[in-house]
Amino acid sequence: MSESYSEKDVQREVSELETKSATAARLFDIRRIIGGLFVVYGVIVTIAGITASDADIDKAEGVNINLWTGVGMLLLGLFFLAWLKLRPTAPPPPDESPK
Repeated sequence: MSESYSEKDVQREVSELETKSATAARLFDIRRIIGGLFVVYGVIVTIAGITASDADIDKAEGVNINLWTGVGMLLLGLFFLAWLKLRPTAPPPPDESPK
């Protein structure tokens, strides 16, 4: 048995699919992925820098490289997440095709 859709039903269904597509595009925005990964790895490397022994610091000629790299990664990750928050992806323009 075949169902017949009215034009109104088809337009509503298309509108729902476009909304889901825009939501998925925002969810998988590359800035969210890069920012999240840099924040996670930045926390891990910063903790490694905070807990570094004197021998580890002496190997790097007196510079706590893990601490500085971790802080840099945290800042970069937070930059990407702030950029995402301040400039979200614009929803796609509505399709204005003739009917």
